[in-house]
Amino acid sequence: MKVLVIEDEIALKDSIVAYLKQEGYTCDAATDYPSALLKTASHTYACVVVDLTLPGGNGLNIVRSLKENNADTGIIIISAKNALDDKITGLEVGADDYLTKPFHLSELNARLKSVLRRRNFNGQKVLRVGEVEVQPDAAEASVAGKQLTLTRKEYELLLYFVSNRNRVLTKESIAEYLWGDHIEMLDSLDFVYTHIKNLRRKIVEAGGQDYIQTVYGLGYKFMSP
Repeated sequence: MKVLVIEDEIALKDSIVAYLKQEGYTCDAATDYPSALLKTASHTYACVVVDLTLPGGNGLNIVRSLKENNADTGIIIISAKNALDDKITGLEVGADDYLTKPFHLSELNARLKSVLRRRNFNGQKVLRVGEVEVQPDAAEASVAGKQLTLTRKEYELLLYFVSNRNRVLTKESIAEYLWGDHIEMLDSLDFVYTHIKNLRRKIVEAGGQDYIQTVYGLGYKFMSP
């Protein structure tokens, strides 16, 4: 899942990003209000972790902007402000959760999983499409009960497909989901085809149907049976 971390304390920002990447998330980061606003306007995120006090602006305005333009994005506020009024205001403007500093990174991860489960998966711990099952919390997938051995990118691709079943996903949106800001460093998007080909092969070899359809000129679609 693609997450944006908005935090002006560099050490904390780096710690959060490193931890979440280790947990399997694709992460972007911003350290001030203008760059955060630009990223939220130009990219789509499953969840945004945002500090309230930022150079150049207030994190609450980012929350308001997200709710107006990307209503499906989960939002977790992290702040040193522990006053009840601040928490109430944050939740009233649209945040899903509020975490007071200092906090354990494992607690942030647990809150993040909960928000993503509610928003992206309707609270489900297991996602099913035909014989394919994906467990987001465990980062595992299976076909007809048989565990799939997937690379990290193949798993992320499968989760993206299952979360957007029956929708056409462009090659560009898939690349952005898998690589985040690093997409600008890529010479081409050929790797998307390679990951899709490998994922398709592994699902079929495990006994599943070929769920991935190529929509010529547009992209790819993961079809429910």
